[in-house]
Order: sequence, then C-alpha cells, then structure tokens
Amino acid sequence: MSNHFIELGANSMLLKEKVAVVTGGGRGIGRAIAKKFAAEGASILVTARSQEEIDEVSVEIRAAGGRASSVAADVSREEDCHKIVDSARKAFGRIHILVNNAGVLGPVRPVEETTTSEWDKVLAVNLRGPFMLSRLVLPEMYDRGSGAILNIVSIAAKAAFQLNAPYAASKAGLIGLTHTLAAEAARKGVRVNALSPGPVPETKMSKELGRGLADYFNADSEQLFKQMLNGILQGRPQTAEEIASAALFLVSDQSSAITGQTLNVDGGMAFY
Repeated sequence: MSNHFIELGANSMLLKEKVAVVTGGGRGIGRAIAKKFAAEGASILVTARSQEEIDEVSVEIRAAGGRASSVAADVSREEDCHKIVDSARKAFGRIHILVNNAGVLGPVRPVEETTTSEWDKVLAVNLRGPFMLSRLVLPEMYDRGSGAILNIVSIAAKAAFQLNAPYAASKAGLIGLTHTLAAEAARKGVRVNALSPGPVPETKMSKELGRGLADYFNADSEQLFKQMLNGILQGRPQTAEEIASAALFLVSDQSSAITGQTLNVDGGMAFY
C-alpha cells in the first residue's frame, strides 16, 4: 500500500521528466521558481552571474532529492546565452522549459537624467537576453512539438510610475515579445506566457528600488512602501513563493490552453 502511494505521488508531479532553464535563479523569485519546479520533478539548470549563489541553489535542490546543475552567465552576452543552453543540454540532454527571469532595475531617476549607457544596459539584460535565449531553445521545442517559455515582467510594464523608464520600457517590450513568440509558436506546440509580479519586498531589486525612491524624494522608505500598499486591493505585497506557484501553473499542463497571456500576480494592482 505504501509503495502504491509513493508511486502515485511521483507520477502526480507536474513537471516530471521535464528540464527547465531558470535565469536569475540565484536568489529571490528565480530561486523560488527553481526550487518549486525541482520539487515538482523537473531537472533544473540554474543560471545567474553569481556562481556562489547558483551553486547554493543547486546544492539545496539536490539535497532535497532533486536534479540541478548550475552555470554562471550574463544573459546580456550572446556567447553566455549559448553557454547556458549548451550547459543545460550537456547536463540533462534537452530543454522543455525556459524561464526568462534575470533582470536589473537600472537607475531610479527621471528620463532626462538617465544616460544612454544605463538605458542600453537595462534593455540588454531584461529584453535582449530573453530574445537571445528564446531563439536558441525554440528550434528544439519546435522539433519536439512541445515546450513552454515564461517571461517574468513587472507591474512597472502596466502602471505609470516615476523614475524607472528603462526598466518599465524593457518589461513592456518583453510583453510584446511574449505576444509575438506565442503567435509564432502556438501551432508548433509551444506556449509562451508572461507573469507580472507586484512588489516582492524580499528581493534585492525591491530593496534597491525602495532605497532609490527614498533617496530621490528625501523620504522615509517605510512610509513610501506603506503608501504603495494602499494602492493594492489586498493591501499587502506578494511573496516569491506566490510568484513561483503561478509560474509553475503557467509552464505545466494545467495551463495547456493558455498562451500569449500576461498573468498578473500583484494582489490587485493592474487589471489588463
């Protein structure tokens, strides 16, 4: 009887025998996604710029009985994108899922004070990286007739906030890329969606934004955060675990009829 239930539990894993690449997987949302996917049976290629962080995630996954490998890479560099994909195939043979999560915040300043180099750096990571990785994994997915790409965007792509032009533009562009990819891939068995988190205060990016806003407005960061929470229907921020749960849904067969969509996981901040 007990063996039956063990077998049933293993078979019920949502990502059993899948291979997932998770960028920006060393901390925050990416880390939560990598661990969530591994717990559901996926083999994970964890990548970020920090070797130490991604090694820690890989060790945690393996210690829990999962399969994981790691490679340090910068998604803004084309050669590093090739390294990510090659490393995943070397470790696990194939790629079923790509999560484009790696991102940088960029300057917290108005447009006229933002340099072109700052603009280019943010778009290179947040938009060019997902483009390059997607174009590398799609041929394999098309040949197989199945696959899922998930792009992590942001409430900044949908709502009007000050002082984040490069970041907001990159994430809005990533939604546009999601639409195009979904349109091209749908009849070939590949689904492409985006996930739009609200504020996740445990992440490094959220802390950077809070400090940047407080410095610019010469205000108390805690008070600014409370004001922002007042604009959320639930009146609270989101957690990395909540984002990871939504990500799992969007790459699993539970969302088999969903493509080209952006799922808001923001407690009720945006409505389109």
